[in-house]
Amino acid sequence: MLGWLGVTLGVAFGSALLPLISVEVFVVALVAREPGIPILLIAAVVAVGQVAGKLLYYLAARGDLHLPAFMHRKHADEKPPSARRERWRARTKRLRAKVEALTERCHRHPGWMVGTYGVSAVVGLPPYMATVVLAGLVRMSLAAFLSAGLIGRFVRFTVLAASPALLTGWWLH
Repeated sequence: MLGWLGVTLGVAFGSALLPLISVEVFVVALVAREPGIPILLIAAVVAVGQVAGKLLYYLAARGDLHLPAFMHRKHADEKPPSARRERWRARTKRLRAKVEALTERCHRHPGWMVGTYGVSAVVGLPPYMATVVLAGLVRMSLAAFLSAGLIGRFVRFTVLAASPALLTGWWLH
């Protein structure tokens, strides 16, 4: 059982860093494969792994974690930008303006950000990754980030881990 929980922690942490990995599919498969592992224990391990992985994004957005040099934007050469590059700059400029407006709103209403982040941790809408970064940008307190994230993710993965048994019971009766 400890081996599976260790693997679960690793998959949860990895999926928090690389969204291509689906921890949801892993949890459902684990529950089907190893029904003897308590659902609440699986949910707690996944919640810790997910929030630990997202903590890196939060700290980077907050400015407390400095990214490696290869991840920094390189300045363009002296050649004139192409039309394609100009269109891209215009799109990202609008997006940056929207993010800045949202960031300002979150600064004015910090409780709104905690609530949005908590709902996102459970439901996934707005996207959890986006709310993690936004929480860092508005400098949400670390305690609020960890508590809302852990509670939300625990609820999400408890329901998810219980869903195969709930559906099987409903389907057969």
